[in-house]
Amino acid sequence: MTDNTWEQFIDSCRRGYEQIQQELKEVDMLIQQTSSEVDRFMQSNSRAVARARQIEGSFDTAPRDDIKVAYTTLIENQQRLFTMRGQLEKLQSDQKHLTRIFDLYQTILEYAAPQDILMPKEATAEPENTPEALIINVIEAQEQERLRLSRQMHDGPAQALTNLVLQAEICERLFTRDPERARTELAELKKSVVNTFQKVKNFIFDLRPMMLDDLGLVPTIKRYVQGLSETLTDAEITLNVTGRDRRIARHKEVTIFRVIQALIHIGREQSRASLIKISMEINEEQARVMVEDNGSGFDLDPELTTSDATRLNLPTLRERVEILEGKFNFDSTPGQGLRITFMLPVEDETI
Repeated sequence: MTDNTWEQFIDSCRRGYEQIQQELKEVDMLIQQTSSEVDRFMQSNSRAVARARQIEGSFDTAPRDDIKVAYTTLIENQQRLFTMRGQLEKLQSDQKHLTRIFDLYQTILEYAAPQDILMPKEATAEPENTPEALIINVIEAQEQERLRLSRQMHDGPAQALTNLVLQAEICERLFTRDPERARTELAELKKSVVNTFQKVKNFIFDLRPMMLDDLGLVPTIKRYVQGLSETLTDAEITLNVTGRDRRIARHKEVTIFRVIQALIHIGREQSRASLIKISMEINEEQARVMVEDNGSGFDLDPELTTSDATRLNLPTLRERVEILEGKFNFDSTPGQGLRITFMLPVEDETI
């Protein structure tokens, strides 16, 4: 094989590598969206099953229209759930197939061109932090955050409000036929309203905790971790705060809070950790935070260019810290959890 042919082969592999990398990102996003849809249909199916069982208990006296609606809804939900599960399995199969191809390209490039595996020849120099690149990164980060919030709203308050409407309709139908049972349903409805109100409060806190402006970073983080500890059953979260409890610049308080929030989310949802430890120290010169978990760990390289790093949004988190002249360090390997430490200078900062 001539040198020219070899170079063409390597360029072809590099283009294939980049294309598969992009396709993996898209498939991963689709898997997340489809998983949310499957969860939604499972909840809807559970309600439909409960409603059908309720109808069965009064089958002889229930109106025909109620029976028809209950069983039609149950059948439709089960069909949709079956379809979405099939779609999810297909996407997961595609992801495995693409991952095998991706690994093959990576092996070839590591053997053939280990110095520039992830960069085409014309881009081997360090990328410039141009204003355009920063704007693009900010826009992408905003869109990812909006997507996360829309899912959280859909799966949390919106789903809870749908359940309230269903319970209210049941109460309405029972008032004339079975007042005693209607009172029982109203008591359950009241409990559901209280729970939904708490979910809405938690959602608002996640959006922008007012405590952050009023009391500062340390009390807000303590309240946030305490709230999670009271509701979570799959993970233990601990917080250790040392140093001086002081106010720092608002934009730095927000950055620290959001990065910690994101790292807790990674530990719970991505790493599947059962223990997440947060250590925070604020002294006269800097704020130092370490978040570590005992989860599955990830394949990360120093430049955060692996698919795991991109999926976890770690490059954006590092950029948010470094743009404020901070430092962002990480340590993780598959099977050994994730530890991230970041520091921000806070000397001479005022509110």
